[in-house]
Amino acid sequence: MVSTKVNLGGLEMATPVATASGTFGYGFEYAGALDYSCLGAVTAKGIRLAPWPGNAMPRHAEVYGGLVNAIGLQGTGLDHFLDITVPHYTAQVKDAPPMIVNIWGGSVDEYAEVARRLTEAAATPECAAIKAIECNVSCPNVKEGGHTFGQDPSVLNRLVSAVRAKTALPLIVKLAPNVPDVRPYVKACEDGGADALSMINTIPAMVIDIERRRPVLANVSGGLSGRGIHPVAVKLVYDAHKATKLPILAMGGVYEAKDAIEFLLAGATAVAVGTATFSDPSTARRVLDGIEEYCTRHGFASVADLAGAAH
Repeated sequence: MVSTKVNLGGLEMATPVATASGTFGYGFEYAGALDYSCLGAVTAKGIRLAPWPGNAMPRHAEVYGGLVNAIGLQGTGLDHFLDITVPHYTAQVKDAPPMIVNIWGGSVDEYAEVARRLTEAAATPECAAIKAIECNVSCPNVKEGGHTFGQDPSVLNRLVSAVRAKTALPLIVKLAPNVPDVRPYVKACEDGGADALSMINTIPAMVIDIERRRPVLANVSGGLSGRGIHPVAVKLVYDAHKATKLPILAMGGVYEAKDAIEFLLAGATAVAVGTATFSDPSTARRVLDGIEEYCTRHGFASVADLAGAAH
């Protein structure tokens, strides 16, 4: 028997497979389409203080090797999430896996306030499924002229420190991939008190309708996810693992067990399935089965022993 248990910065996961934010709704939408026992955690889509409409339609386009989306972080807002969504998730999903809540905002203060309220709610029976926070730092900082939090190490450090001061929940920071060197950002998270890293987010991309001679997305550009970004993600995970002892939740093009195993060998503690879920909701189950088979075949008693084995 292979032990599939892993610890992601204090988040105890029964398996190393999670779902990626923005691809699994609020956790309950796939009930009946997937055996949730294969999941070590479910990551809810982005939450900020107030409801947010997202971008105008059309806001996604399928491309070779993946999907370009500009959903714009549409969400219900924190009140609805705590009062309705989380209790509904627990009621709809039998033996519901731990929930990681992805948060975002337009200022450091907003991130910190969302983290504070999530932490308070997690202590109640209705929201006990909340077990960790994932900070999406690929958002514009409205108080700093619109520059994204994740592209300035000093601002990133300030954000992580502010959130850390408001929560005792495991704190995961989802790094932006479009930076020249990931190491300063890793250090900023480490110094700010992060418990783990999540990587990678989507890569800036664009699709043009050649007949209309116009961008396909109403937002003009979006973020590329899927198979096409997988080798980029593997390299960034490998580089981050060399630079830190923080555990990593890796994502980006996980369609098969091979993709997940690459991430684990590069240095990830756990992996998240994202875009593949849209075309095949059973992807997470196939990935977990494949990881276990690989461990058995290569004599690994625990999935945790794979982390960083390629170094």
